[in-house]
Amino acid sequence: MTTRKTAAEIRQILASRKLERVVVLGANGTMGYGSAALFTTAVPEVILLARTKAKADEGLAAAIKQVRSPTVANRATTGDYDHDLAGAVAGADLIFEALTEDMALKKEIFDKVEAARRPDSIVATVTSGLSINALCAGRSESFRKHFLGLHFFNPPNVIVGTELIAGRDTDPAIVDFIDLFSQIRLGREMVRTFDTPAFAGNRVGFKVMNEVAQLAGEIGPLLADKLVGPYTGRAMTPLATVDLVGWDIHRAIVDNVYANTSDEAHETNRLPDYMAKLMEQGVLGNKSGRGFFKKDGKKRLVLDPATGDYRPEAEIALPELGYIAQVAALHRDGRYKEGMRVFRHAEGEYAKIARKVIAGYVAYAFNRVGEVTETIDGIDRIMGMGFNAAPPSVLVDSIGLADTVSMIEEAGLAVPKILADELRAGRTERFFAHPRINIGRFFVAE
Repeated sequence: MTTRKTAAEIRQILASRKLERVVVLGANGTMGYGSAALFTTAVPEVILLARTKAKADEGLAAAIKQVRSPTVANRATTGDYDHDLAGAVAGADLIFEALTEDMALKKEIFDKVEAARRPDSIVATVTSGLSINALCAGRSESFRKHFLGLHFFNPPNVIVGTELIAGRDTDPAIVDFIDLFSQIRLGREMVRTFDTPAFAGNRVGFKVMNEVAQLAGEIGPLLADKLVGPYTGRAMTPLATVDLVGWDIHRAIVDNVYANTSDEAHETNRLPDYMAKLMEQGVLGNKSGRGFFKKDGKKRLVLDPATGDYRPEAEIALPELGYIAQVAALHRDGRYKEGMRVFRHAEGEYAKIARKVIAGYVAYAFNRVGEVTETIDGIDRIMGMGFNAAPPSVLVDSIGLADTVSMIEEAGLAVPKILADELRAGRTERFFAHPRINIGRFFVAE
């Protein structure tokens, strides 16, 4: 349970430890060098390590290019695991692991970290969903006490939403320190989650993206992305996001959730067969030059999931979807409730499909309260500030509680107890009230 701290308590917690050297492991990856660049804004010495110094140098160059700040070059140095890890870790206040999502690989690097670290140094992993308790299982008491998950979203210099995940043995004082340091020194929007598969943001966010990927196999990627586009409250369409993240990362997250959970939306986390087949042929999204979409000069081509071929977007006929333009026009004027009212009552099979996805998003998020976070506020903030998607509570407020409940029922889904109870109680106040977040940021016009 987190409690609000007084200004004096905050000062005391921040003064309880020093963070003067951070070592970033896996610094050549996008999350590694992006996190390293972020740490240089608040920490005087940041050491980027990779398998080879050349790889670490590539990471540093990418970090400098990403943020275009002399602070990165002035505060960062590089090295490799074989020659530099032991010395760097021995003097580190925080060791930040950003290797690929592979449990065995992470445990192997933690062997080296544990052999070299000081007993009071903090070890953090940026894993997007592997178990914190499993990652530190069998480690010394000191390691487990100082170990936690610090899940930045990519790129961390742009996206401020961050998940903080304690293990069962993590010292609460360490959690409080990292929470406040990240908020105040790094400018993060911190959300504490429980140690469950994919935590909160990816558990909810990738469920929606995978559901749209499944839908793309039936109606095509262009229409699927159009139906769950910016007018529904998201900065980027779901399939374009999968391409950006990478199909391999997407698969790792949904496979993890599918294998290690069993909830009411279990099948929506099953990777579509066509994606698995295309991945065998090297299709990985933007990193491979092709995913659901690819570029041909200035033209965008769209995948045919059945054949693996691509067609120019301009040659693909879409059904009449006039309601989307109406919703987007209202959003442009800041009339979000009116826009979502048009969405709620739009006619036609495709509007119904879109409402089913959005109803599923809201219901799934509210059903995860108590499982992934203490309250809906944590899920709201990580979806808003981690995924740049309208928080579930914002959608309830915009659509209206009664209309949201009926939309969920029409989609054939069970109404979350929280929403059913609040409807029976005659709730009139908003679900989402955040002093620093303007909900207009989520309703992007088409």
